[in-house]
Amino acid sequence: MRGLLVVNPAATTTTERVRDVLVTALSADVAVETVITKGRGHAAELGQRAAVTGVDVVIALGGDGTVNEVVNGLLHNGPRPDAPALAVVPGGSTNVFARALGYSASPVEATGELLANLRENRSRRVGLGHARWAGEARWFTFCAGMGLDAEVVGRVERRRSGGRPNSAGLFLRSAVARYSGGVGRDRPRISLELDAQQPEAEAATDRRESDEDSAGSAAREVGVAVICNAVPWTYLGGIPVRACPEASFDTGLDLLGMHTVRLSSLLRTSRQMLFGTRGPHGRNVILEHDLSRIRLTAAPAAPFQMDGEYLGEHAEVELTSHPHALNVIAAA
Repeated sequence: MRGLLVVNPAATTTTERVRDVLVTALSADVAVETVITKGRGHAAELGQRAAVTGVDVVIALGGDGTVNEVVNGLLHNGPRPDAPALAVVPGGSTNVFARALGYSASPVEATGELLANLRENRSRRVGLGHARWAGEARWFTFCAGMGLDAEVVGRVERRRSGGRPNSAGLFLRSAVARYSGGVGRDRPRISLELDAQQPEAEAATDRRESDEDSAGSAAREVGVAVICNAVPWTYLGGIPVRACPEASFDTGLDLLGMHTVRLSSLLRTSRQMLFGTRGPHGRNVILEHDLSRIRLTAAPAAPFQMDGEYLGEHAEVELTSHPHALNVIAAA
């Protein structure tokens, strides 16, 4: 088996020791080539190269940004059955995708789990999301968002660019600072256009919205939109944040929308995502499951993020679900 190990040396928990342990362990089963990325976009180039050179598995050692780049490289020409499989060893601060696949947060423990999966030939195909906006197109693995969450992601990125490490505390402080700076006042409104994946999804949506206030077209206009392809949406420290509790790699996209973005509603919905078993609910909430297409239209343009990367402000984004898009090394 031929493998390519893509290492992001700037990832939060990626160290030479972790890399050396991983290479030594992999070498018993995989003819592995190791490449250390040199900057943004390099991991995508490596994934694209692997897709045309006969590599069997690409192992990403880094955070969710590294994983996203590798995935976009592997799927540069779209999903295909003979594309290399993807394996992930968590090396970032949050590692949502790796943990959603069932891997431990510790890179050392995750390495052992990955080796066991490789030896037992355990893999599965997962669905992914795809987004188009302003002439651009990209794949995402676990989440996207327009509005407040993207604003906070952008603020965190700016602070980290000065050398500050990522953390739950930094995210919370950035969210509080953004709220105190006037979020909710004169902010963009986001219109939703949704297509269900299956007829059953429409019925489930009707049940969830039975206790909501349907106010004509306002029922499809929100102040923030969170799109999930898996559970959780993210982590707050070690606590999973379940924005869309039914989201899964085996179904279409899920959406959480909030009509108004006030401090009281944010706190209530945040508690439901962190500690509730039912998930977000109430008159201020739209929760949709198993969607094939989501079209977001903002006036004026609103911040947008995918897989925790801020992508600027945009007036229109279309997201689509692509079942069984990628083969990953993971237990079913």
